[in-house]
Amino acid sequence: MRATFMYGAGDVRVENAPDPALQQPTDAIVRIVRSCICGSDLHPYHNLPVSEQGTPMGHEFIGEVEELGSEVSGLKRGDLVVAPFAWADNTCDFCREGLQTSCRNGGFWAAGGIGGAQAEAIRVPQAQGTLVKLPAGEDSALLPSLLTLSDVYGTGYHAAKKANVNPRTTVTVIGDGAVGLMAVLSAKQLGAERIILMGRHKDRTDLGRDFGATDVVPERGQEGIERVRELTGGDGTHTVLEAVGYMSAYEMAVGVIRPGGVISRVGVPQYEEAPIGILSLFGPNITLTGGPAPVRAYIDELLPGVLEGKVEPGRVFDRTMSLDEVPDGYRAMDQRESLKVLVRP
Repeated sequence: MRATFMYGAGDVRVENAPDPALQQPTDAIVRIVRSCICGSDLHPYHNLPVSEQGTPMGHEFIGEVEELGSEVSGLKRGDLVVAPFAWADNTCDFCREGLQTSCRNGGFWAAGGIGGAQAEAIRVPQAQGTLVKLPAGEDSALLPSLLTLSDVYGTGYHAAKKANVNPRTTVTVIGDGAVGLMAVLSAKQLGAERIILMGRHKDRTDLGRDFGATDVVPERGQEGIERVRELTGGDGTHTVLEAVGYMSAYEMAVGVIRPGGVISRVGVPQYEEAPIGILSLFGPNITLTGGPAPVRAYIDELLPGVLEGKVEPGRVFDRTMSLDEVPDGYRAMDQRESLKVLVRP
């Protein structure tokens, strides 16, 4: 089969690789129908050390079940399924608590000997707990929106849920990438009436307005903080959903949060230490929350709105490429020529 590997920063190759095979009775083999490039994939694209053995890439996919291990029930060959970016048994104590990213028997794609999703096929461990059957066909116009359930929609929703966004809370979203835009959409779904989107790419912030943003702040740093404060009578917002992961974004979050508020981080942190202390969070009673989204916990809740057309999270995909064009997709996203690339094997 064909699969994507990264051999170092900026070095993305699509190569022939062995076909995946069942290894455990809890496995499934899935032929990938749609996958994509994630904003978080750009971190290794910038920083991955050079190696002779490539790293498999991709953690979001929809596919068709081709083989099932003997202990997998509830699925059959030919089912169209979506997979969260973390695979899990969905039965351990952490999974039952809605923390599938901490599953005692789980893990992540493209790690620990598990292949990546920017490929033609993939072995799915813990298939019964991981895969969610979709009532749609391979030619459905809903596939882009359904694919967002694998990561970005659930991640944006996680940010808003952890911050307890509701009709009484004002919201600042930092970042106009796919996750930031999904955080805007999710905050709107949860009833927020004032949503400030901090982003400077007009095509993206225009989409953010469509998703529910009431204000757009293109300024960054202290200038951006002052603008949000100005819009909120000097107080800041009750919640901040930080969808970037850089220290500068975290500092803006601290700068615009209202006393007693909640900062929810879902951007993968690209720093080791943060100014968490008496001056930044302790004094004004700020709560810091967030983390890798257990999107499996949200799929059943979010799926009906997608199927009914009430929400269109798939609008974040602004370019479609073939699997062999994936290296060009990375370049397009890195150069901000594309928001999020959809991949058709």
